Amino acid sequence: MQDADKGSTLQLDGSLLRVGIVQARFNAALTDKLAEQCKAELLSMGVTERHLRHVTVPGALEVPIALQAMADSGDYDALVALGCIIRGETYHFELVANESGAGVTRISLDHQIPIANAILTVENEAQAWARAEEKGRDAARVAVEMALLLKELQ
Repeated sequence: MQDADKGSTLQLDGSLLRVGIVQARFNAALTDKLAEQCKAELLSMGVTERHLRHVTVPGALEVPIALQAMADSGDYDALVALGCIIRGETYHFELVANESGAGVTRISLDHQIPIANAILTVENEAQAWARAEEKGRDAARVAVEMALLLKELQ
């Protein structure tokens, strides 16, 4: 939900974290905005450029396989999934939204690595633009917060 009450978190220090970002290129202007905001927020929390890997894939259905390769490498403390699925006139919207989301969740659970899912699923382009900046920043904060929490719990 846009502008939702997300509660408050402590100051997040990502200076020791390695983060991977997988960005779908479909709806590129929107996903570029998500990526721009996500990277800026990660850097503001101390994640260094050299500990940040950003790759692109054709679309949302390809995001999980890239996330899986990153998770398999063991080189990351957290991952971020970025994409934008805009409802069309066919069932394809539901297929892409459901399958990409399920893939992201499965990889996170199978590999016990936090993955911030910022693959937008919206009715139209206006909704996507209204959410892109906030959701890009939110994804960065979720990735860092969950990576720090998992380090503490393990």
